[in-house]
Amino acid sequence: MNIASYIEHTNLNPTLTDQSIDQLVAEARVHSFLGVCVPPFWVKRAQREISGSNVLLITVAGFPLGYSMTETKLDEIKRAIDNGADEVDMVLNISAFKTGIPWTKIELAKCSKLMHDNQKILKVIIETAYLSDSEIVNACKLCSDSGVDFVKTSTGFAPSGAKVEHIKLMRQWLPSNVGIKASGGIKTREQAIQLIEAGADRIGTSSGISIVTSTPQS
Repeated sequence: MNIASYIEHTNLNPTLTDQSIDQLVAEARVHSFLGVCVPPFWVKRAQREISGSNVLLITVAGFPLGYSMTETKLDEIKRAIDNGADEVDMVLNISAFKTGIPWTKIELAKCSKLMHDNQKILKVIIETAYLSDSEIVNACKLCSDSGVDFVKTSTGFAPSGAKVEHIKLMRQWLPSNVGIKASGGIKTREQAIQLIEAGADRIGTSSGISIVTSTPQS
């Protein structure tokens, strides 16, 4: 299994610098990672460094809590696109979702349309650590019905991250045209393989190098 082709090499640390961004991109090139995920502020620089490669440029919106106004998320997405992002990982408004108001689906649809109008990919982070199994299923259905391209497990800022049982549940309820990104606490090659085998199409991690350079267990 070519694990590198699944990995979005991630650094969303608040203390990162311009050198951190340059290093992230350089590492993605060397190890043939699928993409890099950087904070919105650094998208323009990362795009410059990525130029001429096949590495995808990913950033975030509504991060990490998800309860900013829809108009704010749309503005973040538009600026990310203008600065060169290929994909945006947007945090679900968990507060609105748990309240059960229809605005949750409206927001997803608005953000999805903006991304697709610009031929870009939208992933929605549902933050599985805060959801019951039935809520995970309902969130997946909302995302699918709203035209979202991928559903993602975690921001990495919640109490727990990607779990095999959640990936299996998500894959069971999502149609085949909606991908799954596993993220949050993925540190080892064995973890990554288990999540991929459970149904994950992408792996978001800051441990990409150790994952791809570790010796597979026999």
